[in-house]
Amino acid sequence: MAADNGSPRRDHTPSAAIPPSIPSKRTLEDDHVPAVPSPLNPDAKTLQKPQVQIQTPEETQAMSREKRAKKDSLKKREAKGTAPAGQDSSRSTPDPKRLNQTGTELAPMRYLLAPPKPSDFEQSRGPVFTSHHEVQGPDGQSIEFFESSEHVFNKKNYHYTHCIADPAFPAIFYYRQTEPEPYGVHMSFEDTASHIYFDKAGRHVTSDKGFRMSRANVAVREGRWYWECRVTRGMLKERKEDDPLSHGHVRIGFARREAPLDAPVGFDAYSYGLRDAQGQKVHMSRPKDFFPPGEDIYEGDVIGLEIQLPSESLHRKVVNGQFNPAVDLLDEEADKSIEAPNIIRDRLPIRFKSNIYFEKIDYHPTKELEDLMNPSPMAPKSAEAPNPNHALAPLRTLPKSHIKVYRNGVLMGTPWTNLLAFLPPASKLQQQSANSGRECLDDGSLGYSPAVSVFRGGAVEVNFGPDFWFPPPGLGETSEEDVEMRDADAPEQATATVTLPDQPRLRPVSERYDEQIVEDIVYDIIDEVGFWMSDGGKVRDRSGKGDKGGEVPGLLPGGREEIKELVQDD
Repeated sequence: MAADNGSPRRDHTPSAAIPPSIPSKRTLEDDHVPAVPSPLNPDAKTLQKPQVQIQTPEETQAMSREKRAKKDSLKKREAKGTAPAGQDSSRSTPDPKRLNQTGTELAPMRYLLAPPKPSDFEQSRGPVFTSHHEVQGPDGQSIEFFESSEHVFNKKNYHYTHCIADPAFPAIFYYRQTEPEPYGVHMSFEDTASHIYFDKAGRHVTSDKGFRMSRANVAVREGRWYWECRVTRGMLKERKEDDPLSHGHVRIGFARREAPLDAPVGFDAYSYGLRDAQGQKVHMSRPKDFFPPGEDIYEGDVIGLEIQLPSESLHRKVVNGQFNPAVDLLDEEADKSIEAPNIIRDRLPIRFKSNIYFEKIDYHPTKELEDLMNPSPMAPKSAEAPNPNHALAPLRTLPKSHIKVYRNGVLMGTPWTNLLAFLPPASKLQQQSANSGRECLDDGSLGYSPAVSVFRGGAVEVNFGPDFWFPPPGLGETSEEDVEMRDADAPEQATATVTLPDQPRLRPVSERYDEQIVEDIVYDIIDEVGFWMSDGGKVRDRSGKGDKGGEVPGLLPGGREEIKELVQDD
């Protein structure tokens, strides 16, 4: 009893109430319920144990609120083409993933544009000529050269063509392609390097700087074509005591769109050129002997160039890796499809001074051909040479293709055969955000164009026909196996000559100009009809201001009060 009296009395431990936010333990009975029947418990029922999750008070409070719907990011909404209600998901720049807005086939890109000005409906103007200097030709005649201005130059990965507003083409911005004076085939004032001077017809070219190149305003894509040029300032054949060795140098040949304008013809894999010195042939900057030893190209000489290319149907088989020489070379024309090539021209009208131009992204050199020109020392020596069935498209060559050279009407030989293919994917557009995924399109400008290069006073006069100084054999004539076909009731003068596929007809390059004009008109009409059909057969407003016809499907943003004005440095 004493112990009880000496020890302190223990109080009861107070019991605290469990906060309602902390979940209580599950009942013990649940732990003894068999989850799976067994021989000892044959009557047990399969039960699923409840999932126990201990939550903090903060999590319990958050779960009590209504769950928010997760929103897609801006990039995902743009990819899906959707936007929240009341908002516009249009990008500030063209969406490169919109290859086609209305169907599975590719179509040109469309932009929001301001209505054309009244001056845009006027005929496009040619360049302004300012007299620069005069020289004396080999025959003693005076040649006046002019500096051309008030026109744009093809540079910085862009290619320009003249356009004009036309009320008959409302679906394609009211703009279509056109040609200014001087009409006909000539050396292009836009597709040329700076510091090159012309006569007013665009057929006489010179420069007082280093090598510069100028391309003609046409490009050949198939068939046989011929043109010639006369050296008016170059190497002297008969020199007097005080005469210099030459008045300059020239190179002539053919060049593709990717060939640089600030370099001579034959500089890279995109052009084939002929030197005046020693008459050498040049390709990829590698001169090789072609003319007989001791012979040069002198002032007064007329050099003729003939090029032959296979049909576009065979060309596309080569670039697409479908060429079979055992079959396709036997009857090339029999496989020619009536379906025309799909020409896609992504272009935007821009203003430069007093003219309107279509601006297009240009084609650029490919790594495969750059490596071919400058092979790496680590590359295997057994690398496959270019051929029609090469594994890489840019290194595929065209069967039945060649370039022949004439001097003063005499055939000098065939310096180049099996020319490199140029149709996509052998050629590719410059990769930019505006054309991502569309770099392998054919805009109709690809091909081999007549080209000349001049160096420090060298000058040439070009002649694209049909009246040549030295017409080549068979010009305008058909092969011996030609068949004349005419209607039985037609008069004799109404006969039409049909050339068999064994020997294509040799034609002057001047005829290609007319063909190219027709192609541009047809492509403009096709684009107009295609856009009109995608708009539901209605004329819609493309300025973004809205009209009775409603919104235009597939328009890319970029609308503004005025079309872009281009500024170029001289």
